[in-house]
Parts: sequence; C-alpha cells; structure tokens
Amino acid sequence: MKKTYTFLLSIFALITIQAQENKFNLLIGTYTNPCESKGIYIYEFDANTGYFNFKNATENVINPSYLTVSNDNKFVYSVNENGQKSTLSAFGFDSKTGKMDFINSQDSKGADPCYIINDDKNVIAANYSGGNISVFGKNNDGSLTETRQVIQHFGKGINAKRQEKPHMHMVYFSPDKKYVLANDLGTDKVYVYQYNPNGGNEILKLKSSVDVKSGSGPRHLIFSKDGKFVYVLQELDGALTTFSYENGILKKVAETSVVAKDFKGDIGCADIHISADGKFLYATNRGNANDISVFKTHKNGKLQFVERTSTLGKGPRNFAIDPTGNFLLVAHQYTNDIVIFKRDKKTGRLIATGKKIELCSPVCLVFTKI
Repeated sequence: MKKTYTFLLSIFALITIQAQENKFNLLIGTYTNPCESKGIYIYEFDANTGYFNFKNATENVINPSYLTVSNDNKFVYSVNENGQKSTLSAFGFDSKTGKMDFINSQDSKGADPCYIINDDKNVIAANYSGGNISVFGKNNDGSLTETRQVIQHFGKGINAKRQEKPHMHMVYFSPDKKYVLANDLGTDKVYVYQYNPNGGNEILKLKSSVDVKSGSGPRHLIFSKDGKFVYVLQELDGALTTFSYENGILKKVAETSVVAKDFKGDIGCADIHISADGKFLYATNRGNANDISVFKTHKNGKLQFVERTSTLGKGPRNFAIDPTGNFLLVAHQYTNDIVIFKRDKKTGRLIATGKKIELCSPVCLVFTKI
C-alpha cells in the first residue's frame, strides 16, 4: 500500500511540474491611438489548455508596436512608433508578477521604428519611415545608452505609393549572431551586416545584399531550423522566397506565394514563423484576405503548401507559436483581438478553439518563461 501511495505521489508531482513548465508569459504590444490601450500587456498562457489570465500592464506607453525580451528575462525593450517623435524604451521586468517598470528611453534616430532585437550588448531597431537602422548599447541596469551607430539606406522602388524611399521593416540576428539581416521594403533589398557587438561606432558593417523581385517589398524573414535557408515574405505581392544562407551570403533557390491563384483583392502580407521542430512554416496575409498559409518545409529549402485558412479577424499583423508548439496565436490590429488556434503537430494544420483575448489593437506577441 505504501509503495502504491509513493508511486501515485510521484506521478502527481510529475504532472504538477509539467503543468507549471507549460505556463508562459505572453507579452503583447499594441497601438494606443485608435482605442483605449495602456501599452504593453502581460498575460499568463497555459500551453496545455490554451487558457489565459491577465497579469499586468504598463501605463501611458505610446504605441509599443514591437517588443523584445533580454536573454536573462529581466528586461523588455520596445519601440514607440510615433512619427518624428519616435523613441525606444527600456523596462525592468518581473517575470513572476508580470510587472514592468520604466527605466529610460532614447530617440530612435529614425521615424516609426517597427522592429527591435537585442542581445547582451546591444539593442537594434529598424526605422520604417526613417529608412535606417539604429544601434544602442545597454548599461548594467538594463537602460539604453545613446546611439552607438545609425545606418541610413538610400534608393526607392517601382511602387510610387509604398516605395518612394527606403523603408526598413526588419532586423534579425543570424543563428550564430555573427550577422544581422535587414529587410528594406522600399528598395526591394535584403541586406546582411557583419555584427561586432563591441565594435565601437561600427557595430554593423555591410557584408552583402540581395535583390528580391521588383515591387515585391520584403517585410519579414525567418531562418530554417538548421540555419541553412532564409525565407523572406514580401508584403506587396505575397511572394515567399527561399534563399540558401552561408557565412552572410544569400542565394535564391526557390519562390512560391502565400496568395491564392484566384485571389483578386488587396495584398498585405505581414508575419512569418517556423514551428519549433522546423517542420512547418506559417505566413499571414492582411489586405482583403485576412488569412494564414501553412507550408511543410523540406531539407532542400523548398516549401510544400498545406493549407490556407482564415485568421478569424481583420488585420493579422503578427502571430506567435507557443514554445511547446501546441498553439498558434494571431494578433488582429483592426478587430482588436488575439485569436487562439490549436496546432496539429503532425500535419501543421490549424484548428479554431473559439478562444480569444480581446484587446485594443494588438500588433506584437512574445512568449517568455515565467
């Protein structure tokens, strides 16, 4: 009887530990002008069930439309997308309570920053309207230093309305952190910068660049699980391009589209991610489509279409897959909600759960450990 009791107690303890391990913080960045929003919201998300609970929120943070969390989970950095008055902000973060304390902010040195990344030394932002990249150092208390480097891009594309000048839309570390890739929607180029975290005023140094199809507008990219390929999603025409990647050099190997062949509406592709096991790629299209496409990845970098399904909202600007891979959450900028889908890990397909978080203009989702 005692052995049975001990065994059952061990099983219960194991289940309890597993349940705790599958709970994460979900940080949500929003636009604060169109409706009532405090800025950044923190929820607890249960990756076993898909249930969520509100934990905390900031106060009076302007348009934190993109976020990044430090490796030690103690600091959060956000863009504050506000035209010529745009800034970047640093916050102390208590992962247990979800509380965020403002530390400081710095001028973004470029209008409308829309993407931000960080490592132990630096914070790097892509400034959309400014057409440039700005690099900031980190102090020991997590605060941002003054600008360490600003790289201005030049040129334009064939789309007079959207490509009248450079529009930096993303900066992204290579898996080995030796390079930073940068998408310029305005000039139809993907740049690769050599990254030297201790490089004084030359932290980023241009290594190479590659052109995408004229007028396509590269927006976001993602690396394959093995780091050998880069998938670039083009906002303006829906192209999804595969590049081989080695030592900072990109070479085109394949191209498909996230747009259905018979689709005739406006195209506005947004976000792209790969499942943690590397087997499936997902990409959203806004415009009149408001859908998400699923592809199976292959070892040669090519993609096999699986399905295209409605995101059940309007303006699927950003989405995230929880760290267990059980759920995929889509943030809708215009219907003010985050729709929760269950993932079939074997097929990659998405199943609507009926669950959603209602929140003003959510546009960035980041999972972190508690």
